[in-house]
Amino acid sequence: MDKLQQAFELFDAYNKQDPTTLVWNGVTYPSEYFYAIELYNWVLKLEPEASEAVLLASRSQHIGRWTIPRETYPDGKVGYLNWRSDLAKFHATTSGYMMLQAGYNENFIEEVKRIILKQKIKLDPEVQLMENALCLVFLEFQFEDFIQKHDDDKLIHIIKKTWNKMSQPGRDAAFTLKYSEKALKLIKLAIT
Repeated sequence: MDKLQQAFELFDAYNKQDPTTLVWNGVTYPSEYFYAIELYNWVLKLEPEASEAVLLASRSQHIGRWTIPRETYPDGKVGYLNWRSDLAKFHATTSGYMMLQAGYNENFIEEVKRIILKQKIKLDPEVQLMENALCLVFLEFQFEDFIQKHDDDKLIHIIKKTWNKMSQPGRDAAFTLKYSEKALKLIKLAIT
């Protein structure tokens, strides 16, 4: 087995331990395993020739996310930002350890970690590719749930932030997705 496949197997085995599940098209999945596969799929849809570093980052971007629950941090923006920062470091460290097990060298692992940590976003095409894919996973698989939990003003704010994170290829791909009538209305309000 080559290094890439070995790393994928390690990532996937870890993410399959997620105690939270979701049902998609009648099949139940561990949540983070499902999102990792879909993030990887979006990276390949956006860039079929994506580098090995981006492919590895996509499969491990949120690895083990359930192990650091949001509730363990204070409410509010500062608590949220600290949680996100700590999570990103955890994801980078955890994936780095698994890539080392798969036979990757430290320099290459640092390149993958840079993508996971979103360093130089908007300047680095690989980091921007990852951000586009992350936003598309959110829009395709999570946005409808957000509609049930938040008021329209909050949703419009979320969409604006999501839209601003994406470059044009991500925005173009967002219009290929199927949305409920309400989701489409909110998106149009947010981006006009």
